[in-house]
Amino acid sequence: MASSDALLPISAREEDPLCPYTRLPMADPNQETHGRRRRPFKGLLAVSFGLLFIAFYVALIATHDGSRSNHAGIDEKETITSRARLAGVSEKSNDGLWKLSGDRNTPAFEWNNSMLSWQRTAFHFQPEQNWMNDPNGPLFYKGWYHFFYQYNPNAAVWGDIVWGHAVSRDLIHWVHLPIAMVADQWYDSNGVWTGSATILPDGSIVMLYTGSTDKAVQVQNLAYPEDPSDPLLLKWVKFPGNPVLVPPPGILPKDFRDPTTAWKTSEGKWRITIGSKLNRTGISLVYDTTDFKTYEKLDTLLHRVPNTGMWECVDFYPVSKIADNGLDTSVKGPDVKHIVKASMDDTRFDHYAVGTYFDSNGTWIPDDPTIDVGMSTSLRYDYGKFYASKTFYDQNKGRRVLWSWIGESDSEAADVQKGWSSVQGIPRTVVLDTKTGKNLVQWPVEEIKSLRLSSKQFDIEVGPGSVVPVDVGSATQLDIEAEFEINKESLDKIIRNASVVAEAEEFSCEKSGGSTVRGALGPFGFSVLATESLSEQTPVYFYVAKGKDSELKTIFCTDTSRSSVANDVIKPIYGSVVPVLKGEKLTMRILVDHSIVEAFGQGGRTCITSRVYPTSAIYGAAKLFLFNNALDATITASFRVWQMNSAFIHPYTEEAFRALTRT
Repeated sequence: MASSDALLPISAREEDPLCPYTRLPMADPNQETHGRRRRPFKGLLAVSFGLLFIAFYVALIATHDGSRSNHAGIDEKETITSRARLAGVSEKSNDGLWKLSGDRNTPAFEWNNSMLSWQRTAFHFQPEQNWMNDPNGPLFYKGWYHFFYQYNPNAAVWGDIVWGHAVSRDLIHWVHLPIAMVADQWYDSNGVWTGSATILPDGSIVMLYTGSTDKAVQVQNLAYPEDPSDPLLLKWVKFPGNPVLVPPPGILPKDFRDPTTAWKTSEGKWRITIGSKLNRTGISLVYDTTDFKTYEKLDTLLHRVPNTGMWECVDFYPVSKIADNGLDTSVKGPDVKHIVKASMDDTRFDHYAVGTYFDSNGTWIPDDPTIDVGMSTSLRYDYGKFYASKTFYDQNKGRRVLWSWIGESDSEAADVQKGWSSVQGIPRTVVLDTKTGKNLVQWPVEEIKSLRLSSKQFDIEVGPGSVVPVDVGSATQLDIEAEFEINKESLDKIIRNASVVAEAEEFSCEKSGGSTVRGALGPFGFSVLATESLSEQTPVYFYVAKGKDSELKTIFCTDTSRSSVANDVIKPIYGSVVPVLKGEKLTMRILVDHSIVEAFGQGGRTCITSRVYPTSAIYGAAKLFLFNNALDATITASFRVWQMNSAFIHPYTEEAFRALTRT
């Protein structure tokens, strides 16, 4: 998960001079760290070395960035960035990344309340205020979907992490409940971090979570509902014998976190895996238990990949090779593959691989070792802003549902000004692509369609170099489903023409220069959240490139480089190759919800989530455009655009609860 300044004395954390916006008390939560805090007799040496290293690292980042915000009087060399890395956790602030070029003394953009108010989403889950990150322990219980999450109840920045809690009938409309667990024991006094739920055969629930102790050691703890008959699971009890697991020999005290949902072994035991690392090798430790209180560590690892760093938020689950339904976590068999996913602390990307699980010794191997978990070539759930994801098996509808933390891409100062930070992605179903057998397919849960209002159908032929306004009114909350066809004559001409450069092997969204760089067969797609003049816009598009073998490769991209004129915003170009099988049309779906854009290429084979912060393309000024920047190809686009209603997401009251019960 994540943490902040665990290496600082408690007295220093309570009145932290480095951050005037938030107080980081001794229960400095989400302190999911990987630092090297040693026992007292070695602590001084380790901490001193660590501080020297971090000071060098921060100075290097500041120099490389060329620009750091001086907004609101924060000392730019001692921001939350340095504290998080001091604690040894994945960074939670963007202040070391935004404005990667230019004058480092340039003042941050001056946001006004109207702009910031517009950024709050309408149908994505988020708390009423303050900071949120990882999804925790999602489950379906007695008619209700439960969602727990890492939450700071005191500020819009990372720290003081407890478990927020909300319930829903349909994964779309939510009522916030009281905080589920707080940092009130020695074994979690520095944070109640990420965990997972397991539903036992008798219907009872066990929750395993990582706590950061009063000595900043990561340990695993057990909790369970105080009243199992309560469908809302309002109160939770921590096992008196906690912690149930501590870092094993050879594992550093801050490299042991995020237990998975348990699955049943052939011997009738329960098995979990926990992320860690050995030097630069990312690993997944395996433990067996019969009662969730005592554990046996297996001598083998579930999996390991060199040079990938710390594995956070590991997930492990089966997928069917022959059907589109989800599977309970304990399912095994000849028609089943298993997914290993890990969140990479070094890069903040979620990587996965498809492979084979061996129950006898608790190991897993990838089908294709060249795209193993965490490699630069490996598959990702999402090629945009998407991290610390977690799935659960929804026994109510027989599906596996994926949640993910979608962090901000703006400055921390702007988050403090607006009073909140982060959203959750729309829950997605996740299955193995039975057509390719090599990748997952993700799609927004079907319940999101309940928010669709009026719609318009369009069938438009777009010539090379054309931009066409799409008349849908305000374009702030949209659901777009589209098919594209490239004129066959154009395709054949490009394939046969030897003078057309073969660029498929080298092309990437990130290095391409974005949607304005024109090729023979692309880019083409939509510009969402655009001004009338296109001074601000976020293009989502396909780019079809010719390979050296004259075969065509399709790339799916989102270009946020012109999404905002603000300078304190990270604006990357995201994307990756998307498999397109013979006879398939090119398809995309885009969910637009204020400051978040979720894009799904080819039915969800490649997904891209972006956070965008326009200053002018907001409210009624937000427009939608169809474009074709190809040099030589005419495109036919057939698409439907729905206006989207807002979801019901409210604090807990009897009236709100009754309203949710009726949905």
